[in-house]
Formats: sequence, structure tokens, C-alpha cells
Amino acid sequence: METVKVLLVDDHEIIRTGLRTLLQREPDFTVVGEASDGRMAVQLAHELSPDVVVMDLTMPHLNGIDATRQALAVKPGMRVIGLSASGDDRMVVEMLRAGAVGHVNKTAAAPELINAIRTVLKGSFYFSPDIVARIAADNGGHAHSAFDRLSPREREVLQLISEGKATKEVASMLRVSIKTAETHRRNLMDKLHVDSVAELTKYAIREGLTSA
Repeated sequence: METVKVLLVDDHEIIRTGLRTLLQREPDFTVVGEASDGRMAVQLAHELSPDVVVMDLTMPHLNGIDATRQALAVKPGMRVIGLSASGDDRMVVEMLRAGAVGHVNKTAAAPELINAIRTVLKGSFYFSPDIVARIAADNGGHAHSAFDRLSPREREVLQLISEGKATKEVASMLRVSIKTAETHRRNLMDKLHVDSVAELTKYAIREGLTSA
């Protein structure tokens, strides 16, 4: 029996524990790693080469959408299944655009996740039934969202700033110079027409980039 390697990504340990317990009941599933933030998820995806990544959307340091995009750039053969609280319609659509092939609501994760994993491994898409209609009805009317207005790097900088990281910390985490980090912050303020970190933080929370 071929083993399916799964990487679990969620910033809540209790959710990871529950999902791990669920998956370990399947004789052909192995949880090869766990990550509590998007940046760690990208690193582990590179190191562990999982078949499937179960990816939360809202996490510290790097949101699940941009983490999905980065992880698939490194390991394009992986299957990513999004995981979120119900009602995140716009974020689900963005997750799909980032390359995810499925999405399961946290409220229905236990009964659905096994089926979702087996479905995407066959090359199909899987979405919780209650969000299928909403995704189908999406008309691309999100042109003013952060995922269309900002570049991936700008979103990374915005999230880190909104989580209280100083410019020096942002530069260190992104491996860029302090001057480059300062330029990104200045460009963000100009593009979003705001003049304070507090306003940047409000925007990041509103767009679902952080829960800070």
C-alpha cells in the first residue's frame, strides 16, 4: 500500500492535533510534519516533499494563500487543500487562484478531510458542498482586494508590519536590507493612501491577511 504523506499547517495546536489523530486512523496516511505559520509551511514543503498540504488561510508571518503560492513554486506536484472557518468566500477564491485544489471548512473538517485528500490525489478538485455554489457564482469582482492591488512581497511586508514587527525584523525575516524594507513600507502607504502603521494594520485585518 502506497503511503500518502501529509503536511498539516495551522496556527492552532488543538486543530493540528485533532487532524493528526483523524489522519492517523487511515492506514495509508502519514503525517510527515506540522507547521504553525505560513513561512514554516513553505520551508517544510521544500524539505519534506509531502503529497498533500492541509493549509489554514489565516496564520502568523505569512498567510496561507501566499504560503500556498510559494510552496507550489518550489514543489509544483503537491496538492494543497485550504482550511478555514466558514464565511471566508473571498479568501477561498484567492486560495484557488494561488493553486489550491480543494477547500474544507473547519466546522466540517473531520468528516470531509479524508474524502477531500483522496479526491485531490486522483487529480480532481474538492470543495465543501456549502461553498461550491459561492465559488461558482464568483464573478471576479475582487479587483480592489489586497491580492490584486499588492504584489506578493508587499503583502508579506504588510502582514509582518501589522503583526508588530519593526523594520529591522521585517528585513531580517525577508532577507532584505533595512533600506529595502523601509521602501516597501513607504510604497505600501502611498499605494493604500494611508499615513500610519495603525491604518496599515486595519487594512491587513480587513483583507484577511492577519488576525492581529
